[in-house]
Amino acid sequence: MLATVIIAILAFGALFAAMAIGVIFANKPIKGSCGGLNALGMKQDCEICGGSPKECRDARGQR
Repeated sequence: MLATVIIAILAFGALFAAMAIGVIFANKPIKGSCGGLNALGMKQDCEICGGSPKECRDARGQR
């Protein structure tokens, strides 16, 4: 029983690590889902770029 729990925790940890590595190597900003604050009518601009994609690229060091 304890071994099953430990194996499950390690398996989920490996999956999370694999997803994190995928996000790092993709080098793209993380996008929101189709829900979130925008779906509730609470649209807010990005604190970094104010909604301008060009400024977001500049803030990340890309041109």
